[in-house]
Amino acid sequence: MGENYIRCLEKNGSINISEEVISGIVKAAVIELDGVSGLSNTSGAELVELIGIKSSAKGIKIRFVDGKVIVDTIINVTYGCNIMEVAKNVQEKVFNVVQAATGLDNIEANVHVSGVAFEK
Repeated sequence: MGENYIRCLEKNGSINISEEVISGIVKAAVIELDGVSGLSNTSGAELVELIGIKSSAKGIKIRFVDGKVIVDTIINVTYGCNIMEVAKNVQEKVFNVVQAATGLDNIEANVHVSGVAFEK
């Protein structure tokens, strides 16, 4: 991850929250949801891992743009589950956990379903 931070200027100084912190919170919340079989890598993340850099944020991309926290979550859905329902649950969960953790309301939660996981 880069060194991107949410920067909040307060009366007594600034508060900085790393994108890795938000990624960890999102990951923990999303993988426990029914219908989510796991997070999926983006092609960029796979390339980074191939050259030996490990990323703890597999399947999660955090960006801070003009005071907005943009969270892209890439998931695999369990076969037999309603994809739209699972994706909406993920979107709601991501919004809620980021809001609870940061106190910010300007959050965009995008969900990308990259695959379906079948039982073995």
